[in-house]
Amino acid sequence: MFESIILFVIGAFIGFISPRLPVLMITRAKGFNYHFPHHPEPISLSPHLTQRVLHLRAFYWLGLVFALIPLAAGYVSLVWGSAALGFGMWLSSGWSVINKLQTFIGGNPPAWTYEMAIRLQVVMNISKQDPCCDFPEPEWQLTAVRCASCNITLDEMPRPDLGRKRSDGIIMGSIRMLASDGHPIVSEQSND
Repeated sequence: MFESIILFVIGAFIGFISPRLPVLMITRAKGFNYHFPHHPEPISLSPHLTQRVLHLRAFYWLGLVFALIPLAAGYVSLVWGSAALGFGMWLSSGWSVINKLQTFIGGNPPAWTYEMAIRLQVVMNISKQDPCCDFPEPEWQLTAVRCASCNITLDEMPRPDLGRKRSDGIIMGSIRMLASDGHPIVSEQSND
């Protein structure tokens, strides 16, 4: 009985972590963070930032492919191997797939979206064409996009986890990413 519980927990952990591996591992690489300061410093708006948001969006959806591996392995294990391990993998990775797909029917959107990248690019363009001050320096802070020179809020979009290196290390950063699923620590203000 105890062995089955342990195997189920191990299978559930494998199924939970597998869809999140692209976001957890690739974004923490040294070359992937070359253009960015360490977390939690603000990030200057640049094409590299827009590209990072689009990469994270692609990695989020790549998690569906990574979820199929423990889903299939869990099914095989259910049929021919350890039922507890297989059920844990199958249940956890299946839940991850459902969680990602429910976005299309009105659920919680991913932390990184195409619309977010467009909004960042629009703010960059506007700050160049119609500057808010003499020396505009738009940067993405935790709660909004603001000008570093005059501190005017340019967009009320909170910053999600962008996979940058953290001062508290890779393990704590990964735990925070797993807990929040990359979503910002604050929600965007609505005008309703």
